[in-house]
Amino acid sequence: MDDLAEDGPGRRLFSPAAQRNRQPILEILRPLLPERGRVLEIASGSGEHGVHFAAALPSLHWQPSDTSDEALASIAAWRETAKLANLDAPLRLDVTQPWPKVDDLVAVVCINMLHISPWAASEALFSGAARALPEDGVLVVYGPFRRHGGHTAPSNARFDEDLRGRNPRWGIRELEAVDALAAEHGLALEAVHEMPANNLCLVWRR
Repeated sequence: MDDLAEDGPGRRLFSPAAQRNRQPILEILRPLLPERGRVLEIASGSGEHGVHFAAALPSLHWQPSDTSDEALASIAAWRETAKLANLDAPLRLDVTQPWPKVDDLVAVVCINMLHISPWAASEALFSGAARALPEDGVLVVYGPFRRHGGHTAPSNARFDEDLRGRNPRWGIRELEAVDALAAEHGLALEAVHEMPANNLCLVWRR
């Protein structure tokens, strides 16, 4: 979370990336999600996505989650500021550990996690989503990906090199490898949306 700024100890974090990508991601989610139910957001970070999406989709409940104390405090602070009835209190959730039960779950959303976590976290995301989602539920994943054995842009190649220098277990994932992992857990790739800044928004359905 080193791209975040904050407005006070234990208070709201501000992510420039979230400010840039929240509306394009919303435009993918709006026609995709059912009218009612609960969406579980994995690795919610600052909490800004949850506020934006819950405000725009008032008939859905948005359930943010994270593992970091700093992120959980920020999510709670954003929730207190927004005062949205359909934005739930954040859950402490580590994808590699047993997931807490989320009632009325219709979708799982994960934004910018796969490339800044070990491959084991990707494995856990897909296995956990497959267990938690109902029939016809969707998993939506946003971030940078390699395709057909190469990067989609020179900036992504530089970013990948930086990530691997910071942690050799991190790095931009191969779309084909991630989709093979999803298929192992009964999730079918439904859509690949090209997004701003050389990112993709991927939709799998159970």
